[in-house]
Amino acid sequence: MFDFFSNPHNVLHLSSKVLGVGLMLLLVGIYGAYLHSGYLPIVLLVTLHAMTIVGPTLLKIGYVMRLLAQHRLSTHPIAVAA
Repeated sequence: MFDFFSNPHNVLHLSSKVLGVGLMLLLVGIYGAYLHSGYLPIVLLVTLHAMTIVGPTLLKIGYVMRLLAQHRLSTHPIAVAA
């Protein structure tokens, strides 16, 4: 598992997925919790409100992962064999 995170390219790809999931959760949560005018069961409504918290959290985590991966890629150049 630590080998996966030691490669900055893997972390960069994972950060893109985390950013995408976080954005999706945020947008679905906002629509369902605040913009949808129909009836929703209370469990679903609580879940949608929780998504408005989890979504931005994943956005922040994904953004920090992206910054760290880009920093590691810029300071540790990978040797290319021609």
